[in-house]
Amino acid sequence: MKILVAVDLSPVSVKVIEAARCVAVAAGAEVFVLHAAAPEPDFVGYDAGPGVVRGQVAEELHREHRAVQQLADRLRGTGINATALLIRGPTVAITLLEAERLGVDLIIVGSHGHGAIYDVLVGSYSAGILRKSPVPVLVVPTR
Repeated sequence: MKILVAVDLSPVSVKVIEAARCVAVAAGAEVFVLHAAAPEPDFVGYDAGPGVVRGQVAEELHREHRAVQQLADRLRGTGINATALLIRGPTVAITLLEAERLGVDLIIVGSHGHGAIYDVLVGSYSAGILRKSPVPVLVVPTR
């Protein structure tokens, strides 16, 4: 069995990883920990701008990569085969593309992350995954 665990790197990600650990141990599953980082809106389709801006973007990606690696390390520390993935792009679309590419059997997401205002303006990530996923989705309550 293959599980894709989508995390937003907020404090609730640890709770989502713990739920994934429980499922993975019970199912003997391989786990992919994915952070789908939103693209920089100002830079979509353009060069990243001056060196300072490129450096800041690179630094943020490096920080996010370390955070995803640490979450995967938590799983590996319990004997689970876990891989960390950091991909930039529209979060729901990237998550579903990776799920298809990896051939996962289950997607695990948290129920909250950004907050109510974000969800109203942009839409809930977990709701988007639930609506569009071709595989079962486990939504972990995070509040």
